[in-house]
Amino acid sequence: MCLRLLTARARTRAELEAQLAKRGYPDDISTPVLDRLTDVGLIDDEDFAEQWVRSRRANAGKGKRALAAELRNKGVDGEVIDAALADIDAGAERVRAEQLVRDKLRREKLGDPQDRDAQNKVTRRLVGMLARRGYSQSLAVDVVTSELANERERRRV
Repeated sequence: MCLRLLTARARTRAELEAQLAKRGYPDDISTPVLDRLTDVGLIDDEDFAEQWVRSRRANAGKGKRALAAELRNKGVDGEVIDAALADIDAGAERVRAEQLVRDKLRREKLGDPQDRDAQNKVTRRLVGMLARRGYSQSLAVDVVTSELANERERRRV
């Protein structure tokens, strides 16, 4: 059963443990099987975490906090999570957030710059988008403010 699950996609040891328990396999049977799969390299939480971070950052635009939460939910150890997220520096996270906001702003109707309610609505929407993807509140506000100003300037010309 574990091999069938692993052919679909890489999985953490905790995910496989949960599947085996759900199917009624006792720990005295599942633990040696999982140990053997780990020994031969079919289960590797470190590699899984690195692949997960790379994939979710590129495809879903997730920030560090969201990635850490997803990995915790998958049963990855805290030290492994820290190691997988260590490659993401603040500058790279900001660049990705700016890219997400720029992409969203291209489709967004900005309205009259004098209408504070409309401007606040756009700002809240964009900050909320970044917050849901795991970016910090301060980073989200900074990025949205600067990108909103840049987009207004671009549309004015």
